[in-house]
Amino acid sequence: MGTKREFDIAFVGLKPGNHVYNYDIKDSFFESYGQQDFTNCNATVKLSLEKDNGFMQLHFDIAGKVDLDCDRCGNPLVKDLWDEFNLVVKLVEEPDVMNGQEEDPDVFYISRGESHLHLSDFIYEFVCLSVPFQRMCGEDEKGNSKCNPEVIEKLRLMEEQVIKEAKPMWQGLEKFKDLEN
Repeated sequence: MGTKREFDIAFVGLKPGNHVYNYDIKDSFFESYGQQDFTNCNATVKLSLEKDNGFMQLHFDIAGKVDLDCDRCGNPLVKDLWDEFNLVVKLVEEPDVMNGQEEDPDVFYISRGESHLHLSDFIYEFVCLSVPFQRMCGEDEKGNSKCNPEVIEKLRLMEEQVIKEAKPMWQGLEKFKDLEN
């Protein structure tokens, strides 16, 4: 995937210590990554980078909102994004070998000859991981579902139909249920 210059940090010229970067992430950011299951992304990424000799510690703070659909009824929803991620980037001679051997997903290796840290793939991954996995309409103050009642009724009817038509392979074994040895 192509990198975008605005998400590259020229770390060679950075002094050791803390550096803060802010990124605004919109739908256009995701175009090179293909279709997403959310739209209208309005996220901010605050990156705190602590540079040291031979490595960098990165802390990503993700915040914002995305539009997506309820998993149950298909109603449009607006969900909050909020998450934090840490990443240690180490400078080594053979980064491909080291990345292949590293078991910790929070450690990434780049070549000592590199001059730029490419962040777009990390930002993509962390924003996607911040999107809620379960997407439900939720409940009102009385504890009733906010899902579309027409869709919920159709789902209930479909479930009844499936149960009615099902011919379980264990049919007929009910008569043995109450027998004693």
